[in-house]
Amino acid sequence: MNDFQAPASSRWPYSIRALRHRNFRLYFIGHAISTLGTWVQMVALSWLVYRLTGSAALLGITTCASLLPQLLVGPIAGAWIDRHDKRRLLLFTQTLLGIQALLLALLTYSGHIGANLIVIMSLALGVLNAVDTPLRQSLLSRFVDKVEDLPNALALNATLFTCSRFVGPPLAGLLIGMVDEAGCFALNALSYAALIFGLLAVRMSAGVRANGTMGNIFREGLAYALQTPSVRGLILGVLVVNVSASSYAVLLPVFARDIFSGDARTLGWLWGAAGFGSLLSTLLLAGRQSAEQLQRLIILTAAFSAIALLVFAASTHLALSLVAMAVLGFGVTINNVGTNILLQGQAPEVLRGRVVSIYTSTRFGFDAIGGLIAGQLAARFGGPWAMQIAGTFLLIYCAWQLISQRITARQSAQANDRATR
Repeated sequence: MNDFQAPASSRWPYSIRALRHRNFRLYFIGHAISTLGTWVQMVALSWLVYRLTGSAALLGITTCASLLPQLLVGPIAGAWIDRHDKRRLLLFTQTLLGIQALLLALLTYSGHIGANLIVIMSLALGVLNAVDTPLRQSLLSRFVDKVEDLPNALALNATLFTCSRFVGPPLAGLLIGMVDEAGCFALNALSYAALIFGLLAVRMSAGVRANGTMGNIFREGLAYALQTPSVRGLILGVLVVNVSASSYAVLLPVFARDIFSGDARTLGWLWGAAGFGSLLSTLLLAGRQSAEQLQRLIILTAAFSAIALLVFAASTHLALSLVAMAVLGFGVTINNVGTNILLQGQAPEVLRGRVVSIYTSTRFGFDAIGGLIAGQLAARFGGPWAMQIAGTFLLIYCAWQLISQRITARQSAQANDRATR
């Protein structure tokens, strides 16, 4: 139990039960405002890149620069996180993220921004997020004083992300026309203050810290992930889904302008449709789900995501494409959030920072690699072809997983029959 957390009321509805914990409520409110600002900046930056350069390849490079550090730095950051006071570290990273957004706003407003500076600023954002993302995820278990409320806290935390993903992109589309991209970046810089104030009001002890050298702590976490079959399988699924299905994010400006002859508002609606699907998925995950049900749901919705990619790639009708985006957002989020719930549910407290960092580095790192590949394919063959390739790859993986599961189930049944004879 958190040493300084007051007893929680049990009158909260079951689907939002984690909000009965004071520390989680403070985090939840601050993070809600901060995440909305993050989505506004993300859409504004992608539109700025394509407006200035018209390059699909640069969209992929920029996305890769903002996400790839999580693959390279994330696992090491997890070992560092487990050695320190997580709340103080989060205050520090949130402050630096606010400074990064403010600097981006000033460069854009002054007219000094260009392709090289955009990549550099995206890289700086990626390095900060490589520490900030697993840090926030691993702290969630400290914000609730009952372990049975952790899955709900993780689902509600994801709901913040998906609600912002639903509201933020259309809002960004409006703001870009009203205050331009620099104004969007400045608003994001201001939004970080909400979470900083929330963290300052949290009352909790420093928590358990890992002992030993950085190398030994890192190897201990890596060995746990590689030698635990269930963890290894979940990480593989996150890798495949994010290198394929999540690549749609890079290509949306291409479809908005070139396929649908739209503007920033069209881009906002496409992002918003994906966000709506993600929101539905987190509402589903906030309810009661057993581990077995969640594992089946993850592979099923991955197949839905593959089909949605193929439909979106072939569609020239905005309404159909919005539906495909909603299905895609639903499937990708079920996979990512569901995997996070399963991993944190079985990870020991002292290993949680490292397990979460391996998960987030895989999720965002291979999202970056997928975005880079998608951008290069789109530059060479066009956006629809790039998305068709991603959808086909994911569909093949899902078929392989389903066949493997049936073979494993059949072998297990045969072994049980022999044991009972």
